[in-house]
Amino acid sequence: MGLAINTHYLADLLVHDPEGAEWTTKGLALVNEFLADEGLPLHEEPTQFGAAEKRSHCSSFPYSFLHYLRRAFARLREGQPVTPVKDGEDPSTDPCIEDASSMMNSHLLCHSDCEGYYVPIEFAEIIFDTGNRGLPGGMLGSSQRLMKELIEVAPAIGIELANGQLSDGEAARLCAEDESGHFWHERLVWLALYENARVSIANKTMIVFS
Repeated sequence: MGLAINTHYLADLLVHDPEGAEWTTKGLALVNEFLADEGLPLHEEPTQFGAAEKRSHCSSFPYSFLHYLRRAFARLREGQPVTPVKDGEDPSTDPCIEDASSMMNSHLLCHSDCEGYYVPIEFAEIIFDTGNRGLPGGMLGSSQRLMKELIEVAPAIGIELANGQLSDGEAARLCAEDESGHFWHERLVWLALYENARVSIANKTMIVFS
């Protein structure tokens, strides 16, 4: 089992799993309840694929991989050196993650590592399901805010951006990287999140963790 990250979830289900699409539509209604509670625009998930397409990336990986990127981002936020994870070290135990997460203002850190949504709507404060109303993952994030955090951490893990944009050449380099490089876990996860966030924002579709 591992984490899969996708966009156009409803559009895909309408083609391949109509019953699943019906269940997802109910979940979208709940998402909009939370958005309405915060005075935010409602989200209308597209029923067809949009024009923007994701470049090659690893769309699923073990749940533990996500913590490598979170550790790097947390260390950056806490003003600590961003170093590769040592052999045998569990990245999720780095105290910087807890310290940075305690501020409850990071859309990368404050999100379930196995399920949940990011919606393509700009909002600063993470939305929490404090009443246990059934929101998958218990938290709702913003694709735009996630993208900003990915851009922030990119240089610290050896990713080159041009004005916040990832070139096709750099995307191909990251996708082709093998396990021998420093920060390869971090970059693998970063590329998956970046490509999904980019398409989410461009095509107005949710990012879905499942």
